[in-house]
Amino acid sequence: MIAISPRQLEVFAAIAAAGSVRAAAGQLGLTQPAASMALAELERLLGAPLFDRRQRRLHLNEQGRALLPRAREIVERLRELGGPGDDEAAGALALGASNTIGNYLVGDLLGSFIGAHPAVRLRLRVANTAEIIAGLLDFSLDVGCIEGPAGSEDIESIAWREDELRVCVRADHVLARRKRLRADDLRGQRWILREPGSATRTLFEQSSRAVLGPVEVTLELGQSEAIKQAVIAGLGVGCLPAVAIGDALVTGRLVALHTPFLDLRRTLTLVVHRKRYRGALLRAFIEGITR
Repeated sequence: MIAISPRQLEVFAAIAAAGSVRAAAGQLGLTQPAASMALAELERLLGAPLFDRRQRRLHLNEQGRALLPRAREIVERLRELGGPGDDEAAGALALGASNTIGNYLVGDLLGSFIGAHPAVRLRLRVANTAEIIAGLLDFSLDVGCIEGPAGSEDIESIAWREDELRVCVRADHVLARRKRLRADDLRGQRWILREPGSATRTLFEQSSRAVLGPVEVTLELGQSEAIKQAVIAGLGVGCLPAVAIGDALVTGRLVALHTPFLDLRRTLTLVVHRKRYRGALLRAFIEGITR
């Protein structure tokens, strides 16, 4: 029988999350040599390395990815047994949010949870939808909130709220003065769009392909705010989340076009790996957001 200790599993899970022995040791209140020794002993007992060492960081290998969800479950269950109770959340949570949510809806996403659980440590990564899903699949993230479909059978999606995109132009653009807009009016325009892999770009392409055909993408930018500023500068036509352009509409810097021929509605969803153990902390977050 292999005598693996809970401490070894805790160190392994912390290193997987932090990407380095030094950072994990600091989080656990250990010296770096003690954390290194715990990892080395775990790898010796299992007869295989759990990380690839690249550029001074540790990256989970196939064996490590297979072990991580089970190790985290054991560590979290033991914490719950020794903690204040199954219904009280404690510890740390790694969250991922796609750009629209992370930049414009972070208060709605995290506000009530932080208020109810002030001692919980939250780490938020803002990236595009594809990167958030990748983080869930390699277990570097515990839960995510995205704008598009997960695209993986290993990921469970839970509806959070409705959202929509709007086609927008600068206030003095010729299209801003059209009372009735047709699909033909958008053909041949210079478009400023998010990068491939973002949910905003994917939804726009899916909705516009049959109606507009190929579009000329003048600029690809990785942030909605950058696209908004480019459209305000008169560099082209944008397609942006409604929540991102509200201030510019009020001040008259942008005009949102009426485009009933494009279906730009979407559902924002919480996403979590199906193998991720849902301890008290993760349950509290999901239930607090979706209730």
